[in-house]
Amino acid sequence: MLTPLFHIVFFAFILFSNQVAAHAVVMGHSLKIAPIQPHQKTQVTLSFNSKIEVGLSQAFLVKVGDEHESLKVFKGDRQGQMIVGIPPLEPGNYAIRLKVLAADGHLTEDIIRFVVADSER
Repeated sequence: MLTPLFHIVFFAFILFSNQVAAHAVVMGHSLKIAPIQPHQKTQVTLSFNSKIEVGLSQAFLVKVGDEHESLKVFKGDRQGQMIVGIPPLEPGNYAIRLKVLAADGHLTEDIIRFVVADSER
């Protein structure tokens, strides 16, 4: 027999489960299949698990020394997709720091680290 506590927890889960999944979480990005080449302007495509407000979201390039540079963001071809413009970069370690607003108003911050490899190696 199920306890009253189980019923309370179960109904709370049902009521709040849509709010738990409401945050815009990065589900994939193009860096996995197309690494950034040195000295070339490019774009990174990010896919999220929910609708996002691209116009109210931000992306920053993080360089060694915690130097931040604002990046341009664009709406992707699909719902929940954002494209980030990346300037030409020297070989080295970098990150994209994200502040993404989900369509339901939840703000999510994330960071994606990547390496620009020296093409002469």
